[in-house]
Amino acid sequence: MKIFCRNNLDKAVSPYLRQHKDNPVWWQEWSDKAVAYARETGKFIFVSVGYATCHWCHVMAKEAFSDPEAAAYLNKHFVSIKVDREMRPDIDHFLMSYLVAIQGQGGWPLNAFLTPDLRPVYALTYAPLRSRQGLPDFLEILKQIKKFHDQNTEPVEAFSVPAPVSVPKSENEVSQRLQQSFDPEYGGFGMGQKFPPFCTLLFMLSYGGVVQDTSLLHMCTLTLDRMAQGGLHDHLQGGFFRYCVDREWTIPHFEKMLYDQAMALWVYSLAFRVLNRPDYGKIAEKILRCLDETFAENGLYLSALDADTDHEEGATYLWGEKELRKLLTPEEFERFRTVYQISAGGNFEGRNHLLKKGKVSVQDIEEKLLCERKKRKQPETDKKLITSQNALAGIALIHAYRFLGRRDCLERSGLIARQLMKRHIRKGRLSHSSCGGALQREEFLQDVAGLLLLLTYLHEEDGVYGNEIRIFEKKLRGFKREDGWLETRQNDFGEIPAETIDQPLPSSVSMAELAQVRVGILESAGIPPGNFKEPHWNDFYNYAVLIRNGYFHVLTTPERLPWQTLPVLSIQLKGKKFLDCYRGACRTTLL
Repeated sequence: MKIFCRNNLDKAVSPYLRQHKDNPVWWQEWSDKAVAYARETGKFIFVSVGYATCHWCHVMAKEAFSDPEAAAYLNKHFVSIKVDREMRPDIDHFLMSYLVAIQGQGGWPLNAFLTPDLRPVYALTYAPLRSRQGLPDFLEILKQIKKFHDQNTEPVEAFSVPAPVSVPKSENEVSQRLQQSFDPEYGGFGMGQKFPPFCTLLFMLSYGGVVQDTSLLHMCTLTLDRMAQGGLHDHLQGGFFRYCVDREWTIPHFEKMLYDQAMALWVYSLAFRVLNRPDYGKIAEKILRCLDETFAENGLYLSALDADTDHEEGATYLWGEKELRKLLTPEEFERFRTVYQISAGGNFEGRNHLLKKGKVSVQDIEEKLLCERKKRKQPETDKKLITSQNALAGIALIHAYRFLGRRDCLERSGLIARQLMKRHIRKGRLSHSSCGGALQREEFLQDVAGLLLLLTYLHEEDGVYGNEIRIFEKKLRGFKREDGWLETRQNDFGEIPAETIDQPLPSSVSMAELAQVRVGILESAGIPPGNFKEPHWNDFYNYAVLIRNGYFHVLTTPERLPWQTLPVLSIQLKGKKFLDCYRGACRTTLL
């Protein structure tokens, strides 16, 4: 069909897909028609999954996908489909599960080859156009897959997302596992590249704060300090980058994701209260500034900022020593380099990414440099409005209100909920995302669970969302089946089990479980205890287990009490008489 003999991404809503509209590859969006065309022609499907702010996705677009020879080979022998992982988490989850199964690890861009009946044949991440540093040649990979297509006579085995193996863990086991993998020198977990472990920190701060586990709280403090002082943190405008490529938290990949800002705001606000650290409160305040200045869009938040500026990674954020000397007075420069690591050679491609030496404040100089930085060309923004991530941001804002005393954060959280229900619901369906006013038609568990969870927190404040909670709780149950949760049911891809891993953001399953627990408490239903799961991968789920197992004070109060006067882990219900239920016992006075 002639319609498939051209690159059709100029019609796409996704900013990521539109980034590839000028490639010579005949890219298609995922659709029933594109899959049907593959069946009609007997061609394998080449699926490339990524997202708009992904550095290595940009590199592969510039190299392999812009090469006329590689494009001609793809166009002749494959049906090529581009997928935005943030818009189709179901396809991404299926293919990532396959990639991890055959390679042991995954990442983006995620490139996979499928039979016309959607059975995966092979998958890999970034591949250069020409072989280098042990990485395979992209064109040679295409030829090998084509050879397999032509010569293989056996049917390709179907692949299913493996069912998660869940072995119950005791409290001691969870604590021991966390300590075993902790990096005692630089904080965080593991000895390689470091992602911010926000879900793990949320659990450790909550549990460690209640039982006064000094080991867990020390791990939290060291990790929070290292992340805040190192290269993961945008010291000038606030907020956090996606991850650091090194153990020492020095050099990040420079993309900023909404979900990271949401989880960082929640965690640093909580740490401010649990650890009594005013500097953590200031970091949380700067995350709010980052959200306001770079993510805000008419009551909601955009999904991400690019890692690159004009195809140069981190360009907006880097400083040359001579440049700093020119911008600052001699006194300012000397003061600045006593607080920040500055050198002539820099720490990233000849320039300096800002790393703090300590906690001394040079706010006046930081504001001066930020003002100058804002004059530079800024990273591109992925302007998608994702329901689940905005709901997560709303939940984080509520906790900023409770722990920092920021009343405006509660108001902004309520606005997020109202905007999502106004702008993302059509004919009873909750859209996963919108961009430029165009609504995505697919609905996913993560969105229903996230919005329901946000509504439970708002209802706890003002008691006005009872009807909406009943509607979305019923919708949530529609994703549950006997053997677990479904992420979605889509005619163009089928049923896909929901994600269970809580890294780098809470999984769909964990948000659904926490939402159901909180709905049960708000409705005064009996909540059975739960079992902890393997830490690191299930820490948001384990946070929900803390509630199940009574580690939260469930307070019935005639009048709303100020959160700053209550135990950190508290849930407030409206009632005629005061009652504090905690660890299986109820009292008429606050502990």
